[in-house]
Amino acid sequence: MNGYYSRKLHSLLGVIPLGLFFINHALTNFGAFEGGPARFNAGVKLINDLPLIFVLEWVVIYLPLIYHGVFGLYMAYQSKPNNGNYQYSRNWRYLFQRITGVITFVFIIWHVYETRVQIALGRVTHEELGNVMHNIMVQPGLFTLYLIGVISAAFHFANGLWSFFVSWGITVGPRAQRVSSYICMTLFVLVSIMLVLAMVAFRGAEFQAATGFLDTVKSVFS
Repeated sequence: MNGYYSRKLHSLLGVIPLGLFFINHALTNFGAFEGGPARFNAGVKLINDLPLIFVLEWVVIYLPLIYHGVFGLYMAYQSKPNNGNYQYSRNWRYLFQRITGVITFVFIIWHVYETRVQIALGRVTHEELGNVMHNIMVQPGLFTLYLIGVISAAFHFANGLWSFFVSWGITVGPRAQRVSSYICMTLFVLVSIMLVLAMVAFRGAEFQAATGFLDTVKSVFS
């Protein structure tokens, strides 16, 4: 596959299916803010009750994510930002897209390890994911890292969506691209607010179980 088609596939996977999954994931987590543990657990159960969920996860999430993330790192390595010479908004968006892409990829690996990997290893159940997030969110350092991660992911998705519309010829003229920019940046703000509110909700005592995630992990290795 040549460079042109590799970049097209990278762009497409960032929106379909990864972008759609990201929005769904944000809505599921926002359920923690709207309805507490019951609403969050119901959303998690709804997803995990889907037929062939293991196959769906690999086909719709993990394989596209690996390609998009690894090729994105290659693109970031090959990129040559010229913000020092040209102070245009597109130059800055290009730079921030590369930076947030790297941050997001590292953050996702960490997040998957703290959640899906722990479930696969049998250390926690799907019903205990709220407790997992609670034990992360109550630690100021980890909360700050998560905050950076979710905001980076929201910007990378929203700005990537704007870039997708441009590169695929959906928004051609300056006016269409400007309107698209307003819409995508509004989406960035809304998704960021939803994710941050979810993080705040996970700090609540109602998500704390009698035996938290950290205690469970310690018992496994003790």
